[in-house]
Amino acid sequence: MSPTPRCGLRPLACVVMALILQGCATAPAGVAEQANDPLESWNRKVFAFNESLDENVVKPVATGYVNNVPSIARTGVTNFFNNIQDAWSAINSILQGKVGNGISDTMRFSTNTVLGIGGLLDWATEFHMERYTEDFGQTLGVWGLGAGPYVVWPLLGPSTVRDTFGLPLDLAATPGFFVESTELGIGLSALRVVDVRGRLLNATDLLDDIVLDKYTFVRDGHLQRRRSLVFDGNPPPVSEPPAK
Repeated sequence: MSPTPRCGLRPLACVVMALILQGCATAPAGVAEQANDPLESWNRKVFAFNESLDENVVKPVATGYVNNVPSIARTGVTNFFNNIQDAWSAINSILQGKVGNGISDTMRFSTNTVLGIGGLLDWATEFHMERYTEDFGQTLGVWGLGAGPYVVWPLLGPSTVRDTFGLPLDLAATPGFFVESTELGIGLSALRVVDVRGRLLNATDLLDDIVLDKYTFVRDGHLQRRRSLVFDGNPPPVSEPPAK
């Protein structure tokens, strides 16, 4: 998915929020099923807190990063973190029984680590090596664990009960958590936050402009996207509830 992240103290937690926003921006239109959200009252309050944190802290820093750091340097940062993600995706693909996908991501990681100066250059994409993005929450879903209720965690953002169990391992597989130096770990985590958020500035600005109820949109988009990821983009049809 490791210590419990705290935005500011352990800024990697903010990455989760940014990735959720990315998921909402790319989720399929429409709602495939009724959201399982028994904690909506609590979730809305936490969502508002997280939005305020993003608006007042994360977004301004990310905006400065995009405006002041050259594009080539930002691309290298993105490639570096994507390379680490490829290694974790390979492990999860194998755990899910997708050995071919795991081999592909392993080859991506090896190629970019050796030829790409530790992953700063993405030669694997130039060589047309397929990337498969998997995490431990998806692995638990493939193993048959249901998503469970939707929940929004302070600082961590939208999740489900299943993904909450997978999150600690996913976070532990990021550079900021496995380096020995606390200062370096915090720096890498903060850089990851800023890099991801910076790439989503335009998408989230558009979301703010067109969505009336942002909480509902984020929730439904997140649940659809996670369901689609577990079933590799081909989820089974959802049974309609019986008529009352």
